[in-house]
Amino acid sequence: MTTRKILIPVSIGLLGLLLLNSCKAKIPAGAEAVKDFDKGRYLGKWYEIARLDFTWEKNLNNVTAEYGTKDNGNISVLNRGYDYKKDKWKESEGEAKPVGDATVGSLKVAFFKPFWAGYNVIDLEDYRYALVIGDSLDNMWILSREKTIPDDIKQRFLAKAKSIGYQTEDLIWVKHD
Repeated sequence: MTTRKILIPVSIGLLGLLLLNSCKAKIPAGAEAVKDFDKGRYLGKWYEIARLDFTWEKNLNNVTAEYGTKDNGNISVLNRGYDYKKDKWKESEGEAKPVGDATVGSLKVAFFKPFWAGYNVIDLEDYRYALVIGDSLDNMWILSREKTIPDDIKQRFLAKAKSIGYQTEDLIWVKHD
């Protein structure tokens, strides 16, 4: 059997596993998504208060996320921020959908389909403040309907994130003009 006859099926199999794995949302050990999640109340504009930095959001301030309803019932996602080093706005459109039970705050989000990532709402205060984590300890956001967050809620979110294993001292605190 030639190398090519082996390499092609193995490559297709690995690609299939990668795609299958990207369709599952994950949540870090010790974290649990909120129950009784109401997608309708979560929709709208959120201000990013803090985040663990990653490539797409590098050097961004005035970051917002706006969630709406798509024709297919999924959630539209529009992330927007101002790159203060390049002196220009940057935005990215995506789509989110529940993982399993829609009344649990466990979603998956894609900005580049077919690759989906975890988006888990693990703490929520009256749909005004949210603690959101990804599928690993590398992604975390504190969101607010306002450009600020009360200190008691901020401290609660930080304590919860730290108890799961997040390096809260590495958070970027987003400036809003």
